[in-house]
Amino acid sequence: MAATVSLRQGDLVWGKLGRYPPWPGKIVNPPKDLKKPRGKKCLFVKFFGTEDHAWIKVEQLKPYHPHKEEMIKANKGKRFQQAVDAVEEYLKKVKAKQEQNSSDDKGKKEGKKEGKKEGKKEGKKEGKKEGKKEGKKEGKSKKPAGEKKRKASDSGPGSAIKKSREQSPRKRGRPPKEEKGTISPQPSSLKKLAMKTVSRFSWPPPTSERTADDPHFRHFLLSQTEKEDSAGDSSWLLHGHRTLGTEMVLKKPSVTYQAISKRLKVSEEDTGSTSIQAADSTAINGNITPTDKKIGFLGLGLMGSGIVSNLLKKGHTVTVWNRTAEKVQCDLFVQEGAHLGRTPAEVVSTCDITFACVADPKAAKDLVLGPSGVLQGIRPGKCYVDMSTVDPETVAELAQVIVSRGGRFLEAPVAGNQQLSNDGMLIILAAGDQGVYEDCSSCFQAMGKTSFFLGEVGNAARMMLIINMVQGSFMATIAEGMTLAQVTGQSQQTLLDILIQSQLSSIFLDQKCQNILQGNFKPDFYLKYIQKDLRLAIALGDSVNHPTPMAAAANEVYKRAKALDQSDNDMSAVYRAYIH
Repeated sequence: MAATVSLRQGDLVWGKLGRYPPWPGKIVNPPKDLKKPRGKKCLFVKFFGTEDHAWIKVEQLKPYHPHKEEMIKANKGKRFQQAVDAVEEYLKKVKAKQEQNSSDDKGKKEGKKEGKKEGKKEGKKEGKKEGKKEGKKEGKSKKPAGEKKRKASDSGPGSAIKKSREQSPRKRGRPPKEEKGTISPQPSSLKKLAMKTVSRFSWPPPTSERTADDPHFRHFLLSQTEKEDSAGDSSWLLHGHRTLGTEMVLKKPSVTYQAISKRLKVSEEDTGSTSIQAADSTAINGNITPTDKKIGFLGLGLMGSGIVSNLLKKGHTVTVWNRTAEKVQCDLFVQEGAHLGRTPAEVVSTCDITFACVADPKAAKDLVLGPSGVLQGIRPGKCYVDMSTVDPETVAELAQVIVSRGGRFLEAPVAGNQQLSNDGMLIILAAGDQGVYEDCSSCFQAMGKTSFFLGEVGNAARMMLIINMVQGSFMATIAEGMTLAQVTGQSQQTLLDILIQSQLSSIFLDQKCQNILQGNFKPDFYLKYIQKDLRLAIALGDSVNHPTPMAAAANEVYKRAKALDQSDNDMSAVYRAYIH
């Protein structure tokens, strides 16, 4: 996508970034403290329908009007159409302003002409009158004052109008200074620029429907930051997707305007990691362009079902398989357009990328190494992505056998629960073949809000176990606090009210306490799986001789809850281990 004409500030353009669709914008001045990327001819663009800006390479820009029909035909998304509507509204304001200025110019010209005419007339009249009066008073011996007054009449009303026009620095047709903001595509962006916001680019949510307090008002973030190496090159994260050299982690901003207005913090980890910022599935990822690769998915449990549903909603071609083929989910997904595979080997052999999400290390190994398993369908170039939460040793073993057959391997366990899976708001932790990670971009955007690439195989498993260790220990502590409140005569509801007002407040805390108060332990994250993760995390600590006493204590409580037949309930059912 290359610019065919010379572009300059104020021009409307189509801006293209990476694999994402062109978006309408306007070339504007960047904030004073925002440096232009080195080695690239770029222009700073403000995008319509959003509060976002970005440096765009000139070859990725096209003028708006000549390519309008072409772009509209190629992109049919709701958010895209709203951005185009914003451009048209902006053009209407510009046209109205021009017409108003033209009308003002005409009025000024007529006023100037009338002013001159009236000035001359009034000056002549005043001169005669004053001359007669002064002549009578001074007598014939003095010079008639009429001449003086006639000269003075040059400073009369008409001349005053003329002089004021000559002294005015404003050029004809230029709108008053305070009116300039009325033709900006988004006036509030001026405030953002003044607050020195870092440049970024996102596929926008509808501004008319979202507020700062809406939990789904999250921008599909395209963020650029400079990280200069010894050659002075810049590394960019565009829409969170790594396009050049340096590997980074980009954290998504808060949903509030206040947080969005602050400079985004981009940190480079020692391990070297990259994140792909994905979309809020209920708000703005309608603009995802699904990969043309065939996708397979093995395992339709609590997490897998939500993931497959979002892949289908975003237009991916998906073939599914589950150990119990009679599961209702299989039929539902087939009705939604999925294909049904008979065996894991068949799914892998017919698909380009196959995802798997199963319960534990044993299930993960059986799926790959068992009869008609994944390994039998692997051919050179086939991609296998294991999303199960397992130990690093299991991941390494699976990676080794897949790669030995010419396949490509990526581990990608997910942080979240059933609700977040259904909402497409999971966090994906990936490691292994980075090419596969990038090929999975549209899939990760459909199923999650953020994905991180953490380097070599095993890193994602380690990170996932640490996260779930913290979560499981926290849940056990919540249950312990709620039971202690009860046995000491304190109100559990009041305890929750206080906690929600404190710095410990979180959605997780609120939801799990509500489960306890209502006695409703319908699984959102199985208790047996969090206990499994605690066990694996403790083993991870043992492998490096690192103590994990808090996790060990929590694990014992979950084991007691399992003994009380709570395995298939939600993890919050650990509460029952304290009251029995």
